Order: sequence, then structure tokens, then C-alpha cells
Amino acid sequence: MSGLTLPEPERDARRVLGLTSMTWMRLLAPGLLGLLFLAGWEALVEMRGIPPYVLPGPVEIARTLVRDWSSLSVSLLVTLQITAAALAVAAGLGLLLAVVFAQSRMIELSLFPYAVILQVTPIVAIAPLIIIWVDDVWASLLICAWIVAFFPVLSNTTLGLNATDRNLEDLFRLYRASRWQLLWRLRLPTALPYFLAGLRISGGLALIGAIVAEFVAGTGGNASGLAFRILEAGYQLQIPRMFAALVLVSGTGIAIFLALTLLSHLLLRRWHESAVDRRR
Repeated sequence: MSGLTLPEPERDARRVLGLTSMTWMRLLAPGLLGLLFLAGWEALVEMRGIPPYVLPGPVEIARTLVRDWSSLSVSLLVTLQITAAALAVAAGLGLLLAVVFAQSRMIELSLFPYAVILQVTPIVAIAPLIIIWVDDVWASLLICAWIVAFFPVLSNTTLGLNATDRNLEDLFRLYRASRWQLLWRLRLPTALPYFLAGLRISGGLALIGAIVAEFVAGTGGNASGLAFRILEAGYQLQIPRMFAALVLVSGTGIAIFLALTLLSHLLLRRWHESAVDRRR
């Protein structure tokens, strides 16, 4: 069978071409579908003569986005700051608490149910209380967004730490590895894909938590986020402006997911089965 093996340069060339074609497929398929949807939307608005205050077309939304970019960009930055801070706190605290859980089964059994309670409690129900109890508006929005984003990181990382191969653990102990070496060299690398998967979920949830908290807080002025711009546009019947803010929210969520997916790929591509290219 060795005579059927392709030369190494030819295999590499085919692999590169295959990766390129797959990349183009991933870009073109949803892109073309999105363009068809936008074209149908615009055609429906034009043919039916629907006024912009009822349903604006994509062209009108794009014009509004360009025209009002000065104010929308400031609100976008505020929402991004809250989202990024909440995601960072959720990732750090979730990882730290998961490591503590992995070291003590009793601590995990004692504290994990309360993390579940935080996850299943609707943020809309407790956000008003948090905003009342916390004097600083920005801090209260951060807490609300963190509550939503915290559980996936904690749950996935805990699962990853507990999924370590027992045979490898026995091998480490056979070579007299310390508890720290066992954690750092075996359990944390095993849990890394789980942590990154939870982080991708938490990225979108942090944005949702920030938007919901802004809706509840109803903060206005220069420090207002995109949620307030949506409320403001709705009160003033500026529906194109509302849709423009929604486009920014959706685009931000997509950008966060793609960035975290890229981070996961870069960290796992050389060694983990979920990211290694198996095409030959």
C-alpha cells in the first residue's frame, strides 16, 4: 500500500486546498442565504409600500446606522465594556471555583446547588433588586451580566476537571507527582476544551445579561447602552433607529462568538482531537 501514498508536498497542497474550499463554503453559504433574505425583505417593503415606522427595509436601516453612528457607537462601547467585564469575571471566578470543587468533593456538593440557583433564577426578576441595593449603576449592570454568564464556565470546567483519565492520574501518582503537578500538568489541560466551550456560551450570555440589565435599569444620558437606545427609539417611534441598534447588538454577539471560537481553535489546534484537522 506504500505505493499508493501521495508524496508529502502533494498531500500538503491538497490539505491546503481542502481547507480553503471549506473556509469558502462556510463563508459563502450563510452569506448568500443572508443576502437572499435581505433582498426579499427589501422587496416586500417596497412592493407593499410599508412605511418605515412600521417595518423599515434593510436599506433604510443601513442609512440610519450611518446617520446615527455617533450616538450609537458610544452606546455600543458602554455595552461592550459591561459585557467584557462580566465575561472576564465569569471566566476567572468560574475557573477558580471549579478548581476548588476539583480539590474537595465536599465543597462542590455544598456550593454547586447555589450556582444552579443563580442560573435558574430569571435575571429580570432579580435585576431590580440588584440595581436598588448597589448604588453604582455600572457595578449593578456588571453583576447582572455576570450572574447570567457565570454558570456555563463553572459547570463545563468542573465537568472537564472531573473527566480526567483515571489511568493517567494513577500514572502521575506512581511517579510521585504532587497535587499541584497533577492539577497543572494533567487536570487543567484536560479541562481546557471544556472551559473554552463554556466560555463561548458565556460570551453571548454576558451580552444578553448586559442588555437585559440595561433594559431594567433604564439608564439614560451619555453613559447609556444599546438597550436604552432601543427603548428611546421605541418611545419616539423611530423604528429604523431601533432596528439599527438591534443590528449592532446582533453583530456584537456574532463577533464575540467568532472571537472566542478563534481563541479556542488557536489554543487547541495542535493537540486536541476537536480541533485537529483529520483530512489527509
